Amino acid sequence: MAASGEQDMKIAFGDELTRRVERRASQLVLGLDPDPEHLWSSLPEPADALREHCERVIAAAGPACVAVKPQLARFELFGAAGRLALGEAVDAAHAAGLLVIADGKRGDIDVTARAYGQSLFGGAGPALAGLGADLATVNPLMGPDAVEPFVSEARAAGAGVLVLVRTSNPGAALIQDAQLADGGTVWEALAGLVDELGRGSAGECGLDDVGAVVGATVPAHLERARALMPRAAFLLPGIGVQGGRIEDLAPAFRPGRAGGLVSASRSIVNAHRDGGGAPEQAARAAAETLRESAWELSSAVLGAS
Repeated sequence: MAASGEQDMKIAFGDELTRRVERRASQLVLGLDPDPEHLWSSLPEPADALREHCERVIAAAGPACVAVKPQLARFELFGAAGRLALGEAVDAAHAAGLLVIADGKRGDIDVTARAYGQSLFGGAGPALAGLGADLATVNPLMGPDAVEPFVSEARAAGAGVLVLVRTSNPGAALIQDAQLADGGTVWEALAGLVDELGRGSAGECGLDDVGAVVGATVPAHLERARALMPRAAFLLPGIGVQGGRIEDLAPAFRPGRAGGLVSASRSIVNAHRDGGGAPEQAARAAAETLRESAWELSSAVLGAS
């Protein structure tokens, strides 16, 4: 994968993802959404405070996770200091053996999409080093020609793409659940796009390099989503503060343990604010609880299949 130092470029992305999940016995993704008012640091310089915050969070909760997911806007709001800290957080995550999911939900015309892809995954030569992400979230509403450049750049870097299909926010229903004239819904059409873009990229473990963001807050969609995207890894946001429950995610794990990546942010990073104790200890305990729950569910799904 892009910059982790562990990727053999001959290994299919889905096989590498599966290997990482199995090695760490985890499908948990640690969201990095730094809040200026609640950083785990009191250092006066923003870049230093952000760096210390991310390093402490990764060190505390990272051992229970397979990936971190920096929310790019939460770093960008700090300006140049945030961009510097973002790169350092990516380096810290990779050094800890974690994958990095760049969560920016980018999407634009093909020329701009290619530039976005290079900025996230890296391009040819040191001038286009990019962020070094292993996965990135992509907005598909402009159509396949706005997604294909991301897929191309990701493949060149040994990385993967996660396409927004059915998101976890309440307003998603207005657009994504809308009925199309020829049948089905908008999100089901997007699922078909994911399946088509990923076709032919799966390795021995059966997962494509194009996955989907499928919110955990509306689990009723998961069964249908898995039927439409049988080879896609699902990023499952919405666990914890947004109300999603791990026990509702069983269909995600049918292709294997790496079929579902369970994302949590505030419920881990802010666990000390809700339950007391030191930030590191509270975060590690919260992450470990979620890791165990997801692993047990995937074991039950695979054992029953």
